[in-house]
Amino acid sequence: MKKSVSITDFMDAFTKMRPSNFTYEGLECLYNYLIDFERDTDTEIELDVIALCCDYSEWDNLEEYKKSYSSINSIKDIKDATTFIPIFKSNRFITQNH
Repeated sequence: MKKSVSITDFMDAFTKMRPSNFTYEGLECLYNYLIDFERDTDTEIELDVIALCCDYSEWDNLEEYKKSYSSINSIKDIKDATTFIPIFKSNRFITQNH
């Protein structure tokens, strides 16, 4: 049995289980990315907050990311290495962990 999840349901689930993992804007961008991924690949994704927190991370900027991944020098390098989800109107972004 499957249930469609609205953006409100998605954000509420994170707020209850992992309120510090993503900003509000980050959750909105991650939700939109996952909805597009489902549509584009004809794959259903289960809302598993813990798994999503393990699979994706939000970063404040490139410098913060480079502290964890020293081989990365640019946003292009990140895009070449993993999924990159920009957070609109900011320097923040989400990447798929690798």
